[in-house]
Amino acid sequence: MNATTRTLIATALLLGVAAEPAVAQTAPARAQAQVVPVTASVPAREPGPLVSTPPNAAALRKAIAGLGARHGEATAALVRVGGTSGSWQGSSGVADIRSGRDAIEDARFRAGSVTKTFTAAVVLQLAAEGRVDLDRPVRRYLPGPVPEAYGAVTVRQLLDHTSGIPAADGPGDSFEAQWEHRFDVTDPHDQIAEAVAKSPEFAPGTAQHYLNINYTVLGVLIEKVTGTTYEKAVAARVLKPLGLRDTSFPGRFQTRIPGPHNHGYQAVARADGSTGLRDVTEWNSSDRWAAGDIISTTADLERFTVALFSGRLVPKAQLEEMFTVPSVKDFATGKDATLTAGMSRIVLPDGTVAWGKTGGRYGYNTAIGGTRDLSRTLVYSVNSTDAKGQDMNPVALGIVMAAFAK
Repeated sequence: MNATTRTLIATALLLGVAAEPAVAQTAPARAQAQVVPVTASVPAREPGPLVSTPPNAAALRKAIAGLGARHGEATAALVRVGGTSGSWQGSSGVADIRSGRDAIEDARFRAGSVTKTFTAAVVLQLAAEGRVDLDRPVRRYLPGPVPEAYGAVTVRQLLDHTSGIPAADGPGDSFEAQWEHRFDVTDPHDQIAEAVAKSPEFAPGTAQHYLNINYTVLGVLIEKVTGTTYEKAVAARVLKPLGLRDTSFPGRFQTRIPGPHNHGYQAVARADGSTGLRDVTEWNSSDRWAAGDIISTTADLERFTVALFSGRLVPKAQLEEMFTVPSVKDFATGKDATLTAGMSRIVLPDGTVAWGKTGGRYGYNTAIGGTRDLSRTLVYSVNSTDAKGQDMNPVALGIVMAAFAK
């Protein structure tokens, strides 16, 4: 695979993502693999699985080998590859760089924008129940928060990021600016008010721009329609039915990750020109809310992915929204859109089409996804040392390429 192909894949996967401790010795990689080939009878007239070979254990072990404080790109990684063609699980790195303890395999982590897939699933459930019309202007449901200037924006356009609503204001894009405000508590209604006070970026439905504000509005919509909090609605409709006991929302005031977790770190420049790792595990995520504050595990996210793709969570008629890319151009690049309702479409080097969602919070990069026929699924959490960087983390990219290798 050439550099151009790697760049294209990384660009597609990045959508949906963006006191210094002493450095400890890197713990040895601890990838544990179990390949379980699965054979299934397929009717003669049915197409074969998109991925028919078991996971490449050697390639997956190599992708996460040697992680730790001295690796440079990631301190830990947790990976689950599944599907009808077989399964593999592995972990590598350290739980924290001070002690050098091995990474916790069932650790909880911040999953970032993977939250959007949960939010989209609940909105689509409400659509299936006739409580939300995807083609209806969102202002009909939220006449207060959404002004007349955005009266034409539909629920579907929020789901697939074609609303034209600009981003809300924030403390700044740099890590240091974010760090200074890491414990700020943000109200979603204030974010919406800031965003809709600006002029639209484009006419609704004419372009696609990936922005958290779309899902912040959807979070408020869920609350209005269900009559409960966003967190309780998702718990009742997704977490409890699927038994996702290790998945939670921190709420507006929680800054810690509950339960066992691997620490997250950000690489920062020291005054002497060297680079150190700053612990960024504790952080208030209320500014991301329905767009990116979920906490989960690889096991829970794998269960969620399988239930979603198989139509057990969202009825199949509404599920099509998650596998439908609007025929518009990306607002920033001018290229064809790739985002759907809560996910994105990714074409791998061999032509295999995968669907999924990535997420990035400082210290943590996450992804869920797979082929639509569930012959191959992938969930990973990588403790990236520059999780909000412009380029995709090399370890994460290596995991993706190894997971879908045939």
